[in-house]
Amino acid sequence: MKKFFIVIFLLLFVFTINAQTKIRIVENFCKDWKFHLGDIANGNDPSLNDNNWRLLNLPHDWSIEGEFSKDHPATPGGGALPGGIGWYRKSFFVSSDDKEKLFFIDFDGVYRNSEVWINGNYLGKRPYGYSSFRYELTPYLKFGEKNIIAVKVDNSLQPNSRWYSGSGIYRNVWLVKTNKVFVDHWGTYITTPVVNKNYAKVSIQIKVRNRYDKIIPVGVKTRIINSKDKIVAESETLKEIKSDSVAVINQEIEIANPELWSIENPELYKALTIIEVEGKIFDDYETTFGIRTFEFHPQKGFFLNGKHVKIKGVCNHHDLGCLGAAINERAIERQLEIMKAMGVNAIRTSHNPPAPELLNLCDKMGFIVMDEAFDMWKTKKTEYDYAMDWDKWYKRDLEDMILRDRNHPSIFIWSIGNEVMEQWIRDDSIGIVLTKELTKIVKNLDPTRPVTAACNGPEPENPLIKADVLDLIGFNYHHHLFEEFPKTYPGKKFIATETTSALATRGHYDMPSDSIRRWPKRWDLPLEDGNPDNTCSAYDNCSAPWGSTHEETWKIIKKHDFLSGMFIWTGFDYLGEPTPYSWPSRSSYFGIVDLAGFPKDVYYMYQSEWTDKPVLHVFPHWNWKEGQIIDVWAYTNCDEVELFLNGNSLGTKRKTGDDLHLMWRIKFSPGVLKAIGRKNGKEILVREIKTAKEPYKIALEADRKIIKADGKDLSFVTVKILDENNTLVPYADNLVNFEIEGEGKIIGVDNGSQTSHEPFKANYRRAFNGLCLVVIQSNEKPGKIKLTAKSENLLPSTIELETR
Repeated sequence: MKKFFIVIFLLLFVFTINAQTKIRIVENFCKDWKFHLGDIANGNDPSLNDNNWRLLNLPHDWSIEGEFSKDHPATPGGGALPGGIGWYRKSFFVSSDDKEKLFFIDFDGVYRNSEVWINGNYLGKRPYGYSSFRYELTPYLKFGEKNIIAVKVDNSLQPNSRWYSGSGIYRNVWLVKTNKVFVDHWGTYITTPVVNKNYAKVSIQIKVRNRYDKIIPVGVKTRIINSKDKIVAESETLKEIKSDSVAVINQEIEIANPELWSIENPELYKALTIIEVEGKIFDDYETTFGIRTFEFHPQKGFFLNGKHVKIKGVCNHHDLGCLGAAINERAIERQLEIMKAMGVNAIRTSHNPPAPELLNLCDKMGFIVMDEAFDMWKTKKTEYDYAMDWDKWYKRDLEDMILRDRNHPSIFIWSIGNEVMEQWIRDDSIGIVLTKELTKIVKNLDPTRPVTAACNGPEPENPLIKADVLDLIGFNYHHHLFEEFPKTYPGKKFIATETTSALATRGHYDMPSDSIRRWPKRWDLPLEDGNPDNTCSAYDNCSAPWGSTHEETWKIIKKHDFLSGMFIWTGFDYLGEPTPYSWPSRSSYFGIVDLAGFPKDVYYMYQSEWTDKPVLHVFPHWNWKEGQIIDVWAYTNCDEVELFLNGNSLGTKRKTGDDLHLMWRIKFSPGVLKAIGRKNGKEILVREIKTAKEPYKIALEADRKIIKADGKDLSFVTVKILDENNTLVPYADNLVNFEIEGEGKIIGVDNGSQTSHEPFKANYRRAFNGLCLVVIQSNEKPGKIKLTAKSENLLPSTIELETR
């Protein structure tokens, strides 16, 4: 009976804590900013008349709103979109009742060279566009009056990136209000030094700041709450904190029968830290964490919670296609859902600290993360890049990344750099010195995770490797050296930090006479829009000289346990770096999924290898010239596949050896190509590809028909061009116009074409190989949204969505 009352008391306490008014107030500070594109001499002046400035909500990327041009200083490598200088201003009111409170503003990321003022008072500058940072506002606030915050963003010196960076306050901003005794910024650090099936020991380091001018006795209570909102453990510490100082408080808590975080079951806990002064709660600070064990072994590879796991990862840049660099949680979630369905279990944040929302989602959805700090160190890669700011800022930026991110259970690897130029300075010790210093910075803040660097010169003479402090030897490409790793690096641990760089454009195919090459026939020439003669097909046969086909690298990785895993370049196409092409190309060809989120064919090769779901994907489309020789491929995990053309069997095929696909070489005849997949002699999958007639109508398909009425949620609507028999027309490029009514708006359109110069912010889009995309964002009112798509000589289509 005593235990019963204790349980009831604890449940009531949890309810009370969760139901009470939050002491620490963290307000999303993204609404109703004013924006001006271009420099203004007195943009920080509180008295400036900004009535004519544009009103918008953050996050915001002004570059994505521009027109494509080869003449923009960013160059096609930077996405061929404009940079420049922009100013943001926001007015806000602080109650006179809050005079004894502290106020901070947190920026998740501003690209780049941001400077911030409050009521004309300068707060500081952060050059690195990917760092999160905080300023205190308290000393300069006008309580009971209007306050003006101003932010100057300078992305005018270009090129400064090897991919599309975006411009502006492109991540979230937060206003934080606390009492004068509070958990400091990024002030908790949670580790789990002992984990077994019976219990876990949780170590918590808490930094508590006292802003009073006297010693304050403080009670620090931490309660561990599981995913069912149940308190499972707790600890309490009493501490006197000196005036205007920070005290570090260490607590150890044991959790019985812990639920372990894993890829399949990403169980999360929450540490609720409550700061009390004289019996009154002064702060309540939440830290999400997970309990798991992991190990990289020189011979056996990677283990998570004692189970061998092959890391099946992708590299991704930070842009969200037609939304640009402006982060949106649902857009990131959609990308992760598409990757999860492919069988991906790991993400590399190429090549910079990511948005916090990405890491939160990886925690919840079960992804292993390689968190990467820099693309360059002291030696530059582009004219005006971060190397200019390296000496002054690298230590602060790296420390801030580790402090911000180290509680995320999804993070398993820290990367201190990608293909840095110091690899090639071999008559100097700079590479060795910096590798040791950066690794030491990371280890001082988090000794629990391995450190690597992504090396595209992965030989022992590489100064980064020669420094002998990297926990994992990171290989970028050089798949032909993977199998020799145990001999080259005896006792060392391997990770393929970047692989493949295979090229494909969704829906384009080269036929047998062209399909044996590994690189475009003339990669030094630009890709002409609509001319397939200088592009790579979706067949697995076209890769960069430094890379491999998709099949080549995976065959090696899957064969050896000591090869812990791989990160493919890339999961998604991304803006900028259209290597090997230049203008009119303005985005990459390396993605397994195109910029609009439509999978390319090789997506299904990985799905057949990386998932347990039945897979049968047959390609190409079936619109060719009569009698033309066509290679028909199938990606499948069926035992066998039988192919039929217009009812006539073309034979049954099985994969043998290390085959990853099946192929039939046949003469084209219009009609129906049908594939039947069997397991244990039983038919389990059927796929049909039909010869399409002329474009006849439009079809609309939404990924979600019901979205939140929060002004942020999104519905991604796929637009298909069909013939009269509902067959996708694989060559259709019809111009589609969109009309929207109700509680939503169009915030982006795309089609996945790397050479399209149509604007992303528009109410029209030309289909590319039969498809395009329109992205709808909710307003803040519940209601209906009606989207209509029209095109000349096609039947229109309408879809209804709902906001709740």
